[in-house]
Amino acid sequence: MEIQGKIIAVLPEKSGTSARGGWKSQQYVLETEEQYPKRCLFDVFGEDKIKQYALQEQMRVKVSYDPRADEKDGHWYGSNRAWNVESLDAPAPAATT
Repeated sequence: MEIQGKIIAVLPEKSGTSARGGWKSQQYVLETEEQYPKRCLFDVFGEDKIKQYALQEQMRVKVSYDPRADEKDGHWYGSNRAWNVESLDAPAPAATT
């Protein structure tokens, strides 16, 4: 699935250790730029992806993601795991001297 809009919040990074080693995840809130804006919480998993995308508030992006639902101890949890993020902001012009 895809959604595009502006990053309106960057939430604190989460980290932990699993049977396969350490992990990091960060969540972001995106707001669409429509007449009736919608908000979507998505997460980026992995320190390499977090650094690669370097998402900040006010950035306009297109997010490709997979919605997920997981069950633990009889409770269900949902998430939107991003697998690609593209900046929609024009790159800053090169400085001339």
